[in-house]
Formats: sequence, structure tokens, C-alpha cells
Amino acid sequence: MLHPKSGQEGVSPLGATVYPDGVNFSVFSRDAATIELLLFDRVEDPKPSRIIPLEPRKNRTYHYWHFFVPNLKPGQVYGYRARGLFEPQKSFRFDPEKVLLDPCGRAVAVPGNYSRLAAIQPGDNTATAMKSVVVDTGTYDWEGDQPLYRPFAKTVIYEMHVRVLPAIPARE
Repeated sequence: MLHPKSGQEGVSPLGATVYPDGVNFSVFSRDAATIELLLFDRVEDPKPSRIIPLEPRKNRTYHYWHFFVPNLKPGQVYGYRARGLFEPQKSFRFDPEKVLLDPCGRAVAVPGNYSRLAAIQPGDNTATAMKSVVVDTGTYDWEGDQPLYRPFAKTVIYEMHVRVLPAIPARE
């Protein structure tokens, strides 16, 4: 990973990463033609306070779009807009009017007037969209919790659909 102070944004890690001098944003999109980073002062704001267009030649490395914003702090509300093909029959559904959550974001803010319907209908959903929030994971209080340090070869991952779980009779 390149350090943001070097003048080159980092591709890794994905999501919003807090540094002492700002925040690095990185998101994966193989098929987007352009991406915009939207910064909001508050989750309820109907429009972003700042729109940062990411330039493919400068802010794209392979399929990763990245940008370092100096002086940004944890708590910053943000989202993305992506432009590209809109051909649902080929599974391309880019809609530049929609605010997108950061798929690797660590927190989500939901405005009081959130509307799922506005997200699926044509038109701008900025005023009613959920938005991502920058989180500094280094300041989280783990309350003494420690990693298990269990080898992956000795790990069992059990997946169950939560709707089915209550329907299974308990065995004694």
C-alpha cells in the first residue's frame, strides 16, 4: 500500500481508512466508467457539501478507485455515485442519480426520511438515502476481547439461515 502522504492514494485496504492527516477512500468496481465521492455535513442533508470526481487515469488502479482527502476526520458522512452502462438484461445497472453505500464501510447512517422506494424508483435519492460514515477502528474499545489465534485448519464455519433456525425443534 502506498502511503497517502507520498501523493498517491492507497488501493488497500478497501473502505475508508483514517490516517492522522486525513482519510483514504478505496472502492472496487470493475465496470464503472467514473465514480464520484460524495461528502455530506450531516446524514439529513439533501445534497452533498462536496463532490469529488475520481479520475480514471489518476484515481483508478486496475479495478480499484481510490482518493485521499486531507484533514478529514472520523464521523464524516459519505457515499458514492457510479456511472457506467445501464443494460439490465446484461446485469449492468449503473444509475448516476443513486447514492451508493460503501460496500466495505464500517458504519451506516440512516436519515429520518429514509425511503427504500426512492432507492429503487427512477430519480435522485440523495435526500433519502442511507450513507456511510468514516470510522476510526483504532479507537474502538474492545473491552479486553482478544483474537482466538485458532489455525484456519482447525476452524469450523457453520452457516444457517436465521429464518430456518427457530423452526428446527430443539434436541435434548
